[in-house]
Parts: sequence; C-alpha cells; structure tokens
Amino acid sequence: MAEIEIDGAPADPARLAALGLLNYGHFTTLRAEAGRVRGLALHLDRLVRDCRVLFAAELDRAAVRERIRAVLPADGAPVIVRVTVYDPELGLERPGAPAVPRLLLTTRPAAVAAPGPLRVRTVGYRRELPEVKHVGLFGLVHHRRRAQLDGYDDVLLVDPDGGGVVEGATWNVGFLDGRRLVWPDGPSLPGVTAALLADAYGGPQSRERVDASGLGRFTAAFAVNAGVGVRPLAAVDGTAFDPAHPVLAELAAAYGEIAADAV
Repeated sequence: MAEIEIDGAPADPARLAALGLLNYGHFTTLRAEAGRVRGLALHLDRLVRDCRVLFAAELDRAAVRERIRAVLPADGAPVIVRVTVYDPELGLERPGAPAVPRLLLTTRPAAVAAPGPLRVRTVGYRRELPEVKHVGLFGLVHHRRRAQLDGYDDVLLVDPDGGGVVEGATWNVGFLDGRRLVWPDGPSLPGVTAALLADAYGGPQSRERVDASGLGRFTAAFAVNAGVGVRPLAAVDGTAFDPAHPVLAELAAAYGEIAADAV
C-alpha cells in the first residue's frame, strides 16, 4: 500500500484534498533500491526547474533529498517514490497569490519482473506545458483509458499540428532504424531515463522528426521511464515491431549498468 506524507508528516486530509481540488503542481517519479537512485541529480534538477516555472519559487534541493531518504524502506527493497510539489493554500479563485510550495511524497513497491511489450495506438494530443512534469494528467489518463477499452495497452502522442511523434502517455519513446537509435524531436517532456540512456548507449543516435505515418521504416521501438527502464513496443497502430530485437537487449543492459546515486 502507498505511504503518503507532506513535509515529513502524515498527510492531513484537508491539505491532501487541496491537490485534488485545484490540481496545480508538478512532480517527479523515481525508482529507489538499496538507498540509491539512477539520475538522482536530474530528478532534483527537474523539481527545481519546474518549481520556478509553476510557482516562481526556489526549491531546496537538500530538503527534497532528505525527504526522499526518509521515506525509503530500511531493508533497501525497491520502491517507486513520487515527489509532488504543490501549495495546499492556493485556491481556485486566487492562484496568483504568493506560493509556498510543499513536498508531498508517496511510495509504493516497485515491480520486480520486467513488464511485457506494449501495443499502443497514436492519438493527436499535446500536453499543456509539455516541458513540465505537471499534475494535469486528465487528458493522458482519458486517452489511455479509451485505448485500453479498445484493446491497446497505452497511447503514443502525436503533435496535432504537425503529425510528428513526440512521446508516450507517461514515457519517452525511441526507435531503431537498423543503423541508429532515433529520438523524436518535438514538444515533449525531457525524460530523466531517456537522458541517462542516451548518454550510456554507445551506438549512433540522432534526434529528428518522426512522422507517425512513416513508422514502417523502423525495425524496433521502445518506451523508457524511471519505473520500468527500457520496455519494448510490439506495435504502434498497425505497424509491428520486433520486441526481441537484439539492440533492445543492449539498451536494457546499458541502462542497467548506469551507476545509481546514494540518496
């Protein structure tokens, strides 16, 4: 079961309800094991950067790190930690009031077994402030739900203005064209896992426009996020990919070898 705290204390129902009622804030999600996190500095960078964008406030990196450390299990078991930054005192009538951001932390057990390949469909959708990992998830959850009701696992977002692939619902996406690793260029969240993997992978790679109508030129595709690492895509719409492509195993191995930082 998930554990929830606000600024180090058990979450007060009224302060917790404020996040649901206003739905204004930002977060990062990380996987911790044995007190260590891959890309910890990048997660902290994201929180500090997004806090400036949404609240015009400076976030104390050391305080965030301390709170993460405090919620990790003593036995070092793998967990997913979500750090949400929001101000429970802001209201719908005056969201422009001076903000005092608070830290809401939740933990849940991390999956041990690697999940299977994803079958996804494309949807024309652009998140508001795509460069920010904000809590406005309604559109993503709505499209994911509709896709799952139609037999898919998830959705791949396509820029409605240009038809270029940008990102998955809650993950970044990469493609293999037989020679290179290709990252789509477009308005998307700069993912921590994607950045780590791009640095760790030794093969050729590029960032370029990827047309949703031209996915047949790729031999394999994959999703990346902090919760699962590298996860193959079996198909996008009617285009099938090889979920057992050997380069996917290389990518997973490269990610697994990235040194994790002590919290």
